[in-house]
Amino acid sequence: MKSAPKHLISSALIVATLSLAACSTYVEEVASSEYLPVMQDAAPGTKTGMASGSIFAQGQSGLFAADRRASVIGDILTVQFQERFQATKTQNAATSKASSYALGLPTSIGSGDSTDFDASTGTTFAGTGTAGQSNSLTGQMSVTVVRVFDTGNLEILGQKKLTLNNGDEYIRVRGIVRPDDISSSNVILSDRIANAEIKYVGAGDIADTAKQGWLARVFTAVSPL
Repeated sequence: MKSAPKHLISSALIVATLSLAACSTYVEEVASSEYLPVMQDAAPGTKTGMASGSIFAQGQSGLFAADRRASVIGDILTVQFQERFQATKTQNAATSKASSYALGLPTSIGSGDSTDFDASTGTTFAGTGTAGQSNSLTGQMSVTVVRVFDTGNLEILGQKKLTLNNGDEYIRVRGIVRPDDISSSNVILSDRIANAEIKYVGAGDIADTAKQGWLARVFTAVSPL
């Protein structure tokens, strides 16, 4: 059986390498499709912007009296991030056990002499571990209302994509907010979002460099050390 030509093997390795390099970008592009905005179509025959002679116009963002906070599907809302978390955990464990045994046997029947057997065992274990993690995320981004619940709560969804020289950065937000928690300037604090999903991920050369390669991850998973 003839072996494959060297140039075919080299080409296959190049294709595999390029596929792995583009893997993270493809994954994030697919995930981006889940964060597309939802727009509510206007009802047939509905006209907007009609003057009625009143200062307050229902359903219209008036200059003086209208409520400019997000309230319906498709409205835009600004999220103010103020996420700061710090967690530490320390664990100590210590165990010890000692046992001893003594047994005497006569050397012969009717003899007063005896043979003694002594045995002792002991085990000791001590362990300590400390783990710590801190995260911080500040800034602003805009999201849209994608659902209005019967209770009046709003489901929000949105993402921001930052394209850099050697990759992309994605900030994604999903959650439920109360209209009462939205400020008069149409801003919601991130710690007021229920069931919040806040993701900050990257794709491209920089993000791939910060990760272990697939082969290194395999060796790490099966290593007994």
